[in-house]
Amino acid sequence: MKAAEDFGPWLARQLRNAGKSQTDLAEELGVTRAAVSAWIVGRSVPRDETIRRIAEVLKTDLETIHTRSSDAQLGLPVQWYHRPAHADGGREYGNAAAFAFEADVSVLAREATQNSLDARLDPAEPVRVRYTLHELTGEALARFREAIEWERLRPHYEALTADGGKQSKVSRTIAAGLRDMYQHDRLVLLRVDDYNATGLTGGDYEDGLFAAVVRRQLDSQKRDLGAGGSYGLGKATLWATSRLGLVLINSTLSEPHEGRTERRLVGRLDLPWREVDDRACAGPAWFGRPDPTTESADVVRSWWADEETVEKLHLTRESAAPGTSFLIVGAHDVASLVAVNGAVDEEESTEDDDSVHRMHARLVDALGRNFWAAMTGGGDHKPHLEASVRTYRNGEVLIPEEHVDPAAAQPSRTRALRAFLEGATVDRLTGPGQVARTTVPLNVPLHGGQARGGVSHEAVLLVTNAEDADGRPNRLVSMRGNRMTVKDSAVTNIPIGTNPFQAILLTGRAAGPDAPGAEAAEEFLRASEPPEHNKWGQTEELRLSYSPSAHRRIAALTAAANGAVRELVAVPKAKRRNGGEAKIAGRLKVGGGAKKPRQAAAALPELDNVDALIDETGAWSVTVDLRVSPGVDTDRPVTPVAKFDVRSGPRPLAPWKDLVAVSGCEVVDGALQLSPGSRKAVFRGVTDVSRHPVRAQLTGLVVELRNGKGEQA
Repeated sequence: MKAAEDFGPWLARQLRNAGKSQTDLAEELGVTRAAVSAWIVGRSVPRDETIRRIAEVLKTDLETIHTRSSDAQLGLPVQWYHRPAHADGGREYGNAAAFAFEADVSVLAREATQNSLDARLDPAEPVRVRYTLHELTGEALARFREAIEWERLRPHYEALTADGGKQSKVSRTIAAGLRDMYQHDRLVLLRVDDYNATGLTGGDYEDGLFAAVVRRQLDSQKRDLGAGGSYGLGKATLWATSRLGLVLINSTLSEPHEGRTERRLVGRLDLPWREVDDRACAGPAWFGRPDPTTESADVVRSWWADEETVEKLHLTRESAAPGTSFLIVGAHDVASLVAVNGAVDEEESTEDDDSVHRMHARLVDALGRNFWAAMTGGGDHKPHLEASVRTYRNGEVLIPEEHVDPAAAQPSRTRALRAFLEGATVDRLTGPGQVARTTVPLNVPLHGGQARGGVSHEAVLLVTNAEDADGRPNRLVSMRGNRMTVKDSAVTNIPIGTNPFQAILLTGRAAGPDAPGAEAAEEFLRASEPPEHNKWGQTEELRLSYSPSAHRRIAALTAAANGAVRELVAVPKAKRRNGGEAKIAGRLKVGGGAKKPRQAAAALPELDNVDALIDETGAWSVTVDLRVSPGVDTDRPVTPVAKFDVRSGPRPLAPWKDLVAVSGCEVVDGALQLSPGSRKAVFRGVTDVSRHPVRAQLTGLVVELRNGKGEQA
């Protein structure tokens, strides 16, 4: 058990809560004010008889005074404080930060887990994150509403939904949440717990994590270059996921505040401007204990709760390990709603009793997809993260706790990263299950708009054979220090016949402790990420901190990484001749069209070489080299035609979506106009997937040339 809070600070807070001064206490106890002052500053402690009298004055019991693990209940009960409307008449109809993200549990899992990773306390151990869905009905729902003083909140919700929620988007969302709760007697709670994290440290109003999350907007308080977040927007997903705009918080601190660490509670409600009982409210409200130190007696602050209160609020933590529990009240998932005529019908969606099952599955999927790398360890390297999801209904287990396994979510990529951490990579893939490793240069620019010079960084590129469970093959996933997936993009121009693969680009600290320029790369790439942290590119921060052209170095990194992947997965020529090329030839054919007189056929260019692949959209992408003999009339256009190769019957056309001249020709009205005097021409074509009669993966492709224009369907 942790040591009790020092008597002096505890007594001082009880006096503030009770609205008493040191002089008041001295008079009621029959002692001098100097004696009370000595207790407050810690110069002395009262005798046992005096402690019993203090308990009577504070209307509490001796155990509360001796353990000092909770506050006395005299005066200033926990209540809701609604911020008054602005004196100048200004109004906000919602928190703009909440509109930066969809109310989607997948987005919530990404943003909330990223924040937990950034708050990891002991870097040698993983941060543990647990998502708990809890569906309340009947008596369990009634008890919870009583605990959050629902009857005091109800007039505010009714004021916002009196017109059916037509006032604003937030009002419509609230109206749907109220219908779900009242008509179906149902409320979904979603709790996010993290352990081995810092907790919400700092005062209620001063700079610190607590104030940044609970009191402020666009304040991230993240100074570490390797942190995932930097905008202070991610926390808004907690409130956006609540159809009631309500989140309750229980934090165990890594650093004492007011001499305490456990069960620091507070609630925050984000609503639009409203008018209740002739009093206009600005928007946000807080659930806490009135703060007598502020100018307004209504203002509330966090409080140190007892175990019974924490349990009633469904905020009991499993251990005393530092971290925070966020309880989203009225959780919903936009992606799980029923679409009707292209719109979301929130009322109909609530009739589906299995929605918590879908939310559970989507949380597991999102954690595995975005944080498989953070959950992977190897050699002497422990994972950065452990994550799990569980689901209850009225306190009974509905879906047992499911620990997210990165090897199940992303088997190939997990294998590749583990091989890197264990030092078991190879220079080139020569067998199944191997992981090839190389480095890719990134020239990090200098601060302040300096166009020349920079810091050299070597990112690590890993490539391994793909497995079906990975999802789409031939992808490059990029990340930095916290190992959250930032970019997931297709590797283009891969020759057909290449074995399916997965590639990983580790930048910054993720490239290893000895990677040159890791810190500079972390700072640079972090500045290039938008609030969603899902790509690297031009941002205002990048432009201001570095230069308007700094994003070009990211483009150079991407091009170099793609080139390095193509080099690692290229099939050796000898191997292609021994089988790979035969398979390609069986699916890709070239020709000159229907049988014609020899002299007519000679008038056409010859198809010299064709490189083809099926891209990420399912389209055939071909690059064709033409050899132009002296007998070819370059003034006469030729039309390339693509067809699907079938076993019998006429070959269906595969119309082009894009036809691009590369060299020695130009595209005019869907045909190729050869350049005068040219002896070679190159064009590139991509078929139109929407007009494919059959999937490209199930057939071959024939490319023909025809004289004239208008031959393309």
